[in-house]
Amino acid sequence: MTLDKSRYIDWARQFEQLQQNSRNKHLRAYYQQGMVNADTSIEDVPLVALDFETTGLDSARDDIVSIGLVPFSTERIRCSQAEHWIVKPSRPLAEQSVVIHQITHSDILDAPDLIGILDDLLNALAGKVTVVHYRNIEREFLFQALMKRIGEGIRFPVIDTMALEQDRLRKNRGLVAKLLNQALPSLRLPDCRQRYGLPAYQLHHATIDAMATAELLQAQLAHHYTPDVPVGQLWC
Repeated sequence: MTLDKSRYIDWARQFEQLQQNSRNKHLRAYYQQGMVNADTSIEDVPLVALDFETTGLDSARDDIVSIGLVPFSTERIRCSQAEHWIVKPSRPLAEQSVVIHQITHSDILDAPDLIGILDDLLNALAGKVTVVHYRNIEREFLFQALMKRIGEGIRFPVIDTMALEQDRLRKNRGLVAKLLNQALPSLRLPDCRQRYGLPAYQLHHATIDAMATAELLQAQLAHHYTPDVPVGQLWC
């Protein structure tokens, strides 16, 4: 399928430019691995689901506490290659966040800073398209976390399963719902999964949430897209 590249972000070209302009050796090595072309069929794209647990929801003030990722494709989830890291945030844990993700002060006492696992993280992401459920967490938090530490943020494409579901629900709303401006159904990860008959998982463990996101994308693709849909139509 030929893609009208004027309508979509050309991340392959952006990675070439980012690699040339980056001042940080870790980021240069990441960008050097390149990115698939926007017209690549999704069935041929290497994917990695990514999830963060954080100290709060403000990427400018809060920080990452744990990272989970799971490599996968449209047909297979590679559980044996899943990764999970607990990292020491730059600000103290808030009681509310501890209640949510169950990561305590003792858990982070001897945890490395994000920089200590940055090479491993970037190696796991390199050459793959990242899949998240709500891009304002994973992409923004990683950008801000690196800005604080190395003075340079990271840029990368994501397929956002929440955004895909939101677009689908908006397009499928009935006339009455549109006229009355009725709210869309919940876009929370477990509620999106339930609409596809996927099982309920424990929430707020980064690796489990990454796995849940990978399964959700597989279901969305199977129900609403053909295997040759260009990745440029899905990423942002």
